[in-house]
Amino acid sequence: MQPLTAKQRALADFIESHQRQQGRAPTYQEIADHFGYRSVNAVTGHIRLLRQKGYLASDTGKARSLRVTSPLAKLRSRIVDIPLFGSIPAGLPQAREQDTEGCISVDVESIGYKPSRNAFALRVAGDSMIGRHILDGDFVVLEHGPEPRNGQIVAALIDGASTLKTFLLKNGKPYLKAENPKYPDLVPAQELMIQGVFKALIRRARE
Repeated sequence: MQPLTAKQRALADFIESHQRQQGRAPTYQEIADHFGYRSVNAVTGHIRLLRQKGYLASDTGKARSLRVTSPLAKLRSRIVDIPLFGSIPAGLPQAREQDTEGCISVDVESIGYKPSRNAFALRVAGDSMIGRHILDGDFVVLEHGPEPRNGQIVAALIDGASTLKTFLLKNGKPYLKAENPKYPDLVPAQELMIQGVFKALIRRARE
């Protein structure tokens, strides 16, 4: 694509922002008003050049159908927000309430899968999963709902306490395995409830 001038970039950004916030593209008059143009003729000229450069498209005969088609806009469509529900112990299980702290925005291509509406993230607290390359302070993305397969990492409530471990079956009975020899296997005395199955790992740079 040909590069944009500063004015063309500003106009494309305005159209994209208006579409995102208002749910529809701005009219030519709204664009003229925003940039202080005396008439919509100036807008028409800029729009024509943006089309020629491949940054704008619209549906013939349909009002407010302008849309930005730059590569950057296509990449932004891959960004999803995953709710962050606090932390999870990766050590000895602990009773812990998980409250929403906000969201983690991720590129679905970067994490290798497309999260569903049942996806959530937790901050790892502890070192019991280092054998699976999950470190203290990492974020794990999990899916609530699917039954875990043998050997998958899960967030679980075991006898009312929360933990992140590997789900295993022995003689048909489930238990949780730490991936650090400092910690014991966990066999439920009463109840094992799977909260989510591990799907992706997010790690911040450490100083």
